[in-house]
Amino acid sequence: MGESTHDHLFKLLIIGDSGVGKSSILLAFCDDEFNEKQASTIGVDFKTKFMQVRGKKLKLALWDTAGQERFRTLTSSYYRGAQGVILCYDCTQKGSFEHVKFWQDEVRKYSTNQDAILMLVSNKVDLPDPQVTRQEGEEFAFANSMMFIETSAKTRQGIKQAFEEVVFKILDTPSLLQSTQPSGARTVNSASANQAAAKDGCGC
Repeated sequence: MGESTHDHLFKLLIIGDSGVGKSSILLAFCDDEFNEKQASTIGVDFKTKFMQVRGKKLKLALWDTAGQERFRTLTSSYYRGAQGVILCYDCTQKGSFEHVKFWQDEVRKYSTNQDAILMLVSNKVDLPDPQVTRQEGEEFAFANSMMFIETSAKTRQGIKQAFEEVVFKILDTPSLLQSTQPSGARTVNSASANQAAAKDGCGC
C-alpha cells in the first residue's frame, strides 16, 4: 500500500550551529509557521513532507539535527543515506559562519553518498546589521561546490526555494536516485529501521 504514495523518498538533513534557525526553517517549510520562542532541538527532530515536482510524487524525510556539542555523536548516524544536506549559518553571527567548515567536514566524514547535494543557507537575513555579507557566503559556497541561498524563516524568504533547488539537483543526479524508489517490504523495513534509530537516539 505504502509504495504507491510516492515515486521517490529523499532524505534531507539540516545541520549547523545551535541557534542559527534550523528548526525554524523546517517549521516554515513544512507548516508555514514561525515561533519566536523556538526551543533548541534535543537530539534529532524529524518531519515528512510530500512534494509534486516534474510530474513525480516525492516524499521528503527531513532531519533537523541538534547543533550542541553534546549531541554530535548521536547525530553522526543520521548523515548516512542522505541525498541532500542543508548547511545553515546565522548571518548576524560570524562564528556560526566560521563553523561551517566544521559541519562540512562532518558531512565528508559521515555521509555515505559521495554525490550528496550541499546547500549553504544564510539565515535570518531579515535582521539588521549582518556580520556576514552575501558575497562572503556565495564565495565560500562556490569554492566548496555548494549551492547558496539567503533565507528568513520569519518572513519565509527563500525557504521554499532552498528545498526545491536541492530536490531539483537530486533529481538531476542519477547516482542519488538509485535507492530512492519504494519497493514494497524493503521500504517498510527501512522506515521501521529509521523509527528504531530515532527511538534509540531519543533514549540517550
